[in-house]
Amino acid sequence: MVTQKTTLLIIGGGPGGYVAAIRAAQLGIATTLVEGAQLGGTCLNIGCIPSKALIHAADAYHHAHHCMGDHTLGIHVDGARIDVAQTVRWKDGIVARLTGGVGALMKKHGVQVIKGWAHMVDGKTVDVDLGRGDAEPTRIQCEHLLLASGSVELGLPGMPFGGKVISSKQALSPDHIPKKLVVVGAGYIGLELGTVYRKLGSEVTLVEAQERILPLYDEELTKPVAASLRKLGVQVLLGCKVQGLDEATQGVRILDSGAKESVLEADQVLVAIGRVPHTHGWGLEKLMLEMQGRAIKVDDQCHTSMRNVWAIGDLTGEPMLAHRAMAQGELVAEVIAGQRRRFAPAAIAAVCYTDPEVVTAGLGPQEAAKAGLDCIHAQFPFAANGRAMTLESTDGFVRVVARRDNHLIVGWQAVGAGVSELAAAFGQSLEMGACLEDVAGTIHAHPTLGEAVQEAALRALGHALHI
Repeated sequence: MVTQKTTLLIIGGGPGGYVAAIRAAQLGIATTLVEGAQLGGTCLNIGCIPSKALIHAADAYHHAHHCMGDHTLGIHVDGARIDVAQTVRWKDGIVARLTGGVGALMKKHGVQVIKGWAHMVDGKTVDVDLGRGDAEPTRIQCEHLLLASGSVELGLPGMPFGGKVISSKQALSPDHIPKKLVVVGAGYIGLELGTVYRKLGSEVTLVEAQERILPLYDEELTKPVAASLRKLGVQVLLGCKVQGLDEATQGVRILDSGAKESVLEADQVLVAIGRVPHTHGWGLEKLMLEMQGRAIKVDDQCHTSMRNVWAIGDLTGEPMLAHRAMAQGELVAEVIAGQRRRFAPAAIAAVCYTDPEVVTAGLGPQEAAKAGLDCIHAQFPFAANGRAMTLESTDGFVRVVARRDNHLIVGWQAVGAGVSELAAAFGQSLEMGACLEDVAGTIHAHPTLGEAVQEAALRALGHALHI
């Protein structure tokens, strides 16, 4: 068996792992990264990036059809069709460029990348299966071990992936558009992909066990999304539980809140009920780390319960966000290099790329109240925003939440077309400890959607200008 030694060994080449590797190499730390699939992990290959590519393609196709029947803008389109294979090739090209870029950055900074599957021996030793038949695994010994294995899709008991039951991974590389698609789960993944397929021509039915869509978000934020689904013709069944496939028809058996069973016709069934930390199948149990539910427990420097063993990203639980993993990866590299750092962000923005988009950062009104804070909140509707009008996207609003006593901003929320781009402003204001007066007194460019951020702050102070 070939044995190698390194200072830092990283298991997983997703956003957290590859950022940690690059930063560690910049700081002069000898770094080896092990990844069995493609660099970039779920986010770049089968998650964030490809889904946004398909969302854009579906929007373009939908808009072309919209112009066929609505000549308000004076645009006339005689016909529109979609070549799904070409759309997938375009999406795959974007993924390839990004993953290739990550590989180039690794090479530039001198990170050793080993393509293979890691298996824990102990807290300082890992065996890597190189996937070459009878070849012996490579053993790597390290001073510091960083675990960044990410997460895996959660399946339904009795309804495994395969055949007509697909995961989001398969949904992102379709070879055809099914006539009838049943989506199990009305969280952000189910809504994003369900909307894509509806815009591409599928008859889509969403099945959700909770009583409303996006159950982790407050109802006021989700109302414009629910209205959009109705307008698109998506059937939404709430308070319903999936029982499995019907043996006779191969449809989806569901049980509603009144215990009444029915069967939904389906050419394909997309199960999108969430993700869980990837903790099984690679010997993690040998380390006997302290766990928090299904996730590895870490402190504010991403230390695990074992000395010089670190964990980041989805493996450490919610929020399972690529940008959180990146920030943690950078922090771990700097702590190993001797810098004084701790992971204590004021807030981490989250975005749902639904139609319209939803973005949140910090506390909502209800969360602030539960935390015992006396807060004021105000929202500014995009119906009063000039840029939103020119984009034909006036549904939604921006909302700010601030302490009543000193006007310190503790949260932002927005729903509307393109509001994902407001996430940076939301996060920055919270991280810098901005007050309502700071945002209200900042000149915002006109005409932009961002003016609604200033107007929300002005409205919270009692003197909004455009409403």
